[in-house]
Amino acid sequence: MSISDQEKPTLIGLSPAQLSETFAALGVPEKARRMRSAQLWNWLYARGATEFDQITVISKELRATLAESYSLTRPEIVTEQVSADGTRKWLLRLEPDKPGGQGPLVETVYIPEPTRGTLCISSQVGCTLTCTFCHTGTQKLVRNLRPGEIVGQIMLARDRIGDWVGAEADNPTGLPEAERKITNIVLMGMGEPLYNFDNVRDAMAIASASDGLSFSKRRITLSTSGVVPEIPRWGEEANTMLAISLHAVRDELRDELVPINRKWPIAELLEACRQYPSLSNAKRITFEYVMLKDVNDSVADAKELVRLLKGIPAKINLIPFNPWPGAPYECSDWEQIETFAEVVNRAGYASPVRSPRGRDIMAACGQLKSESVKQSASERRAEAATT
Repeated sequence: MSISDQEKPTLIGLSPAQLSETFAALGVPEKARRMRSAQLWNWLYARGATEFDQITVISKELRATLAESYSLTRPEIVTEQVSADGTRKWLLRLEPDKPGGQGPLVETVYIPEPTRGTLCISSQVGCTLTCTFCHTGTQKLVRNLRPGEIVGQIMLARDRIGDWVGAEADNPTGLPEAERKITNIVLMGMGEPLYNFDNVRDAMAIASASDGLSFSKRRITLSTSGVVPEIPRWGEEANTMLAISLHAVRDELRDELVPINRKWPIAELLEACRQYPSLSNAKRITFEYVMLKDVNDSVADAKELVRLLKGIPAKINLIPFNPWPGAPYECSDWEQIETFAEVVNRAGYASPVRSPRGRDIMAACGQLKSESVKQSASERRAEAATT
């Protein structure tokens, strides 16, 4: 009985060394492995190959051998939604954790603008952080994403919008006029990426490799809620841009909004930011601040934010709260957001107000949530007994 591609391990997400090991396992002579790995790598990440038969620089026999045991599959699209403003959201099914099972679900969002496009990718199914303003935080953590599942989101998005060299989009409506349709990658989807450090780092190594997906590290931004010990390590090992989900200027409020603050309070978080490698006016940290009506949006809050960030090369993204079913907050009035921004601007910080995108398809910041649920062992046994 033949094995379907969905049941075969994918080669997406493997490092060059791991690809070489794969060729070794297939009996390819040692002197040829480096060349074969480089050829496969190029066809995967520069050309976007989806089938081994497309890789014509490799012999037909070796392609057939690869296809017998491996696949080049990306995550499976369950649904695709396109917002009135052109934002696209994909609900994706990942690899099953056991043969014959159903893989968990995760969401990825693409935000097009006239001259650029930003892809917001996920690093976990669910989240452990329970931030009270975030819809994802209401979904328990199911599992971490593997490197191939993280990179696969980028590759799938390129497939769908025709972002490979020579490719065309099936639906070009609203896409940027730029040669590259995806110019920026942000790790701001589901999950806390620094709680999946190694897999995210390995995926971003592929994303930023000049002979890989070829995104500049200045075009990749990791957003963290404040896993303080891992912030300098990320700077040393990955050195992408950094964003901090701050959202409050007092520990007692941030303890409520971002509960990880109880472990690493604001002072410790900001000290880790000051120590981030290569920090400069040319490489600033972005501080994200969601605007919650009568909670964190006063002029006094704005002045304290300026005081806290003194000496840190930074910009401040003010994010109008994006509502979701059962949310306990309201978005600040627009006049109040402008007043807050004026205080920050006068202090010399760029403080753009992020325009809500994709609200009508629940694709805006803080709205992502899949339907994957982590079952307890007793629940899995009960389900098995009835099937």
